[in-house]
Amino acid sequence: MTARRGWRRAAAPDGTARCGPFLATLPLALAAPLVALPSCAPAPTAEPAADLVVYGARVWDGTGSGLGEPAVLRVAAGRILSLEPVAEGADVAAAAEASGILAVDATGQFIIPGLINVHGHVGGTWNPESGVEYAEYVVSELARYARFGVTTVNSLGGDREPAFAIRDASWRAGASASGSLHARLLVAGPVVTGATPAEVTAAVDAAAAMGPDWIKIRVDDNLGAATKMSPESYGAVIARADEHGLRVASHLFYHEDAKGLLRAGTGMVAHSIRDEPVDDETIALFHETGVCYVPTLTREVSTYAYGERPVFFDDPFLMSDVDSAQVAVVSDPERQARVRASGAAEAYGRALEVALANLARLSEAGVPIAFGTDSGPLGRFQGYFEHMETTLMAEAGLSPERILRSATGVAADCLDRDDIGTLGAGRRADFVLLRANPMEDAANVRSIEGVWVGGERVEGSAK
Repeated sequence: MTARRGWRRAAAPDGTARCGPFLATLPLALAAPLVALPSCAPAPTAEPAADLVVYGARVWDGTGSGLGEPAVLRVAAGRILSLEPVAEGADVAAAAEASGILAVDATGQFIIPGLINVHGHVGGTWNPESGVEYAEYVVSELARYARFGVTTVNSLGGDREPAFAIRDASWRAGASASGSLHARLLVAGPVVTGATPAEVTAAVDAAAAMGPDWIKIRVDDNLGAATKMSPESYGAVIARADEHGLRVASHLFYHEDAKGLLRAGTGMVAHSIRDEPVDDETIALFHETGVCYVPTLTREVSTYAYGERPVFFDDPFLMSDVDSAQVAVVSDPERQARVRASGAAEAYGRALEVALANLARLSEAGVPIAFGTDSGPLGRFQGYFEHMETTLMAEAGLSPERILRSATGVAADCLDRDDIGTLGAGRRADFVLLRANPMEDAANVRSIEGVWVGGERVEGSAK
């Protein structure tokens, strides 16, 4: 077995192939060394000039390097031209003004890459009777993600056809045709289901015809309330997806299913193992395959939190940018009574404790942990639940740096994207400006001063 076996990289969502590198330079007033932009970028007709300079902030670049000294971040045409220390005696603002370049003074602040949610959902709470078109609803959800610092979302299942066009547009410019700046999107399309290998194979073919980034399956019996997909069927899904050049993201709950899926060649373990402690064999399988583990701890919180009014409804960070319609639904007294009476809620509460312990062990063992929340369904508030996830990961014992690596560089690796997740010449200019040091406490990622997607500032992103 080899790492990510059987998977072949398809074309990028924006349709670009592996183009040759090109050289970019700055205007004379902001001269920087020539840099080669990555091969996945289409060759421009002319060398771009810087259109944005952010200076004075200390940069954590997502690669695993430490927090840098105050730097100058230069952007052109949605990409990073250069990232260099502030030169002694340099007047960056004056040089930018002389060249007609927008300059942002970020002295005393901190820059990190935009967060990547490897397992989220968009459009799942859309109501056809609402009078809002599905595409408009998806864009509004992606805009909320971005305002909370999440600049890429991998939507794993339930994505309708309009989401594919939004996906494509987001990688071209970071904005939809409406001009609303929002998070970039990857999609899985419909979740593949079926009772037999023949049925699931046909479902994979139908999903693949839509042009998804992933194939999504569920291997779970919902605590005994449903029939679980068999190993024969999920093996057929994985084999057929490989023929289409696609990887499979696997929803699961049980430890033994994780082992079976890893042996069969799944491309992602999309939830925590929640029934029992992981063992050495499972850790070895993760190392052998290179597959990432996505905890989605907040998924469990959403199953029991609404038995009463949750304490996070008192958090101004959430309530300043929340879908009030969802708040009203989960606050209904009759619904709260049903949650309190649910044995499933209690069971998932216990499952969270197992998930926390397993995350700690897998992280310590060096398994690649990729940030994901399963946010998007009712009561899993997009953007806010990502910040709740960092708190839970800290409770599991992960350091701020390890948490943020999972949401940046490691997440990008999991998605096989070499243009996001880290900050450097040629990368997409998706980044977050913070008022507080994220290396001291992961909760400091809440101190958002601004978010940029493709070098454009997201309106309303300051928190």
